[in-house]
Amino acid sequence: MLPVLALAFGLSAWAQTPQKIAIINMQDALLNTKDGQKAVVALKAKFSPKEQEFQKRQSDLQAKQDELRKTENTISDEKKASLARDIDTMTKSLQRDTDDAREDINQEQQKVLNTLGGKVLAVLNKYAIDKGITIVFDISGQPNNVLFASNTIDITRDIITLYDASAPAASAAPAAKAPAPAPARRPTPAPAHK
Repeated sequence: MLPVLALAFGLSAWAQTPQKIAIINMQDALLNTKDGQKAVVALKAKFSPKEQEFQKRQSDLQAKQDELRKTENTISDEKKASLARDIDTMTKSLQRDTDDAREDINQEQQKVLNTLGGKVLAVLNKYAIDKGITIVFDISGQPNNVLFASNTIDITRDIITLYDASAPAASAAPAAKAPAPAPARRPTPAPAHK
């Protein structure tokens, strides 16, 4: 009973002192830093040849399927079975290789997000302490339980600017903004301490 009363009095005291609250779209913050944009470009460059290879293999598979469809009434059963085996082998191989590539991409994205997330989180924590912010809500995840938030408490742009100002790769970032692949998991900001 005593711990419950202590908790109730603690929460009551916390609620009576003005609390400074902010929101951040951590996903936007990560992807819109210069390092984040550079990482997106690097990931695309690394995996673009694989994507092109898969597109060609998909076209080859489609051509085989079209050939079977167009000729199935005019070719021998042996030739039909051979084409069907080829299609099955190509389909399984393409699916297996696509799944492997997707896993590789997810692992690379996760590695980049973990590294960059730690750095952005350090900037966020310092910012929150310097500004006297008690709680920062990340609104990039789903479901997002914040039903209303004033733009004046959104610190996403501030964090991007501060990170870019302190990051060593800030000067080597690409000028064009590339669309980012969906991250597998996003870092969760830790509450700021006074």
